Amino acid sequence: MGDNGAGKSTMLKILSGVIDADEGELFIDGEPVALDGPRAAEAAGIAVIHQELNLAEDVSVAENVFVGHEPRTRWRTIDFRQMRRRTAELLAELHAESIDPAARVSSLSLARKQLVEIARALQLDARVLIMDEPTSSLAGEEVEVLLELMRRLRADGVAIVYVSHRLDEIMAVADRITVLRDGALVGVRERAECTDQELVAMMVGRELEAFDPEPRPPRGECRLRVTGLRRGASALGSPLHDVSLDVHAGEIVGVAGLVGAGRTEVARAILGVDPVDGGEIHVEGDPLKLGSPAHALRAGIGLVPEDRKSQGLFLDQSVRANIAAASTQELSPGGLVRRGRERELADEGVQRLGIRTASIEGPVSGLSGGNQQKVVLAKWLARAPSVLILDEPTRGVDVGATAEIYRLVHGLAADGIAILVISSELSEVLQLADRVIVMREGAVTGELSHDEATEARIMALATGTHEEHTT
Repeated sequence: MGDNGAGKSTMLKILSGVIDADEGELFIDGEPVALDGPRAAEAAGIAVIHQELNLAEDVSVAENVFVGHEPRTRWRTIDFRQMRRRTAELLAELHAESIDPAARVSSLSLARKQLVEIARALQLDARVLIMDEPTSSLAGEEVEVLLELMRRLRADGVAIVYVSHRLDEIMAVADRITVLRDGALVGVRERAECTDQELVAMMVGRELEAFDPEPRPPRGECRLRVTGLRRGASALGSPLHDVSLDVHAGEIVGVAGLVGAGRTEVARAILGVDPVDGGEIHVEGDPLKLGSPAHALRAGIGLVPEDRKSQGLFLDQSVRANIAAASTQELSPGGLVRRGRERELADEGVQRLGIRTASIEGPVSGLSGGNQQKVVLAKWLARAPSVLILDEPTRGVDVGATAEIYRLVHGLAADGIAILVISSELSEVLQLADRVIVMREGAVTGELSHDEATEARIMALATGTHEEHTT
């Protein structure tokens, strides 16, 4: 465990042969090992699931699972039939039978891509399995499947290094917990002998204040109204069945549901990124042109996407350029970019959100996950949105930055912004939301007030396990 920037991912890259260590030794089964590349790590029995997905988008699931290890026919050609059959067996172990081994990876949601990464690691039949934030895009039921799989692998003698910001997962499966901070070892604790509070203090170097939001004024007028949004199943994602919801000024509405429930599809449809077959969207009472991101942008809608690296940031560009990216029209009267105003905008965003960066001219790729997320937020706040959609706002973010983002979200709501929060973490939805919309298989199955919402009630509506009172 450790904060963003603690050195966890760097250490894992060394263990997987991606980068070289300057000093130190690595032993596998008591024997010293020198890793001169990822192939050497695989040969030593090490398999790694990286936090940032490493998949070939334009080929099939099966080809990704067996890349570099393709089964062969007696004529030495690739045995695609065996590869798809074995992939289906691996996905079944993950309770992910709905993923077609022949489907292109580019057609999958982020959560399903995560499961493909895990299936690839299982295929290697490794002795040492290293998992870096493997549940960051999975919902409750999928997380429990993965944790149970880890317990089975441990019982079979596999050594597992598990990196996660989620304390409940660490406490559920770990035998020992190692904490890093600023690239150094802080300490090692037996799981049975430490508490959540102790681990957090070791990670951040201090006791973390409890998240206790300030009271907000009553909600205002309806800012966003979605009525009867529908779309058939397609390569773009789950179908949508007459989805209706509304968000008022100064209100935080949470959207919960399992993977494939259609949560992200609703967000992308509202912003106009994906087409829909029908329905209506109104922003502050005015109809929104469906399927037009430019129109949604002008109407005052902002979207912080679930995958910030591929959908929310230009990683090779500066912090300044990223914060200004959604405001180029305002910053370029007559087609000429006002660099001075662009720098002012970036400085304001860094100051407002407490973004830790040596310079606004440095590449955003050099920032920690939490600070990258703040850059995406700053980009939209620079436009003073009336509606802000946050899809997995704390994915891959450490506990300290998570608390900061929670306070920021409540502060934005207090300023009158209508906020829609989509999250696979029920605790996050329960902490942030004034109301909770629950989805299953592309449809809204219920709505709960803050006082009514519990994990049990949300899961009942998300899984359809039994009848549940709906507001």
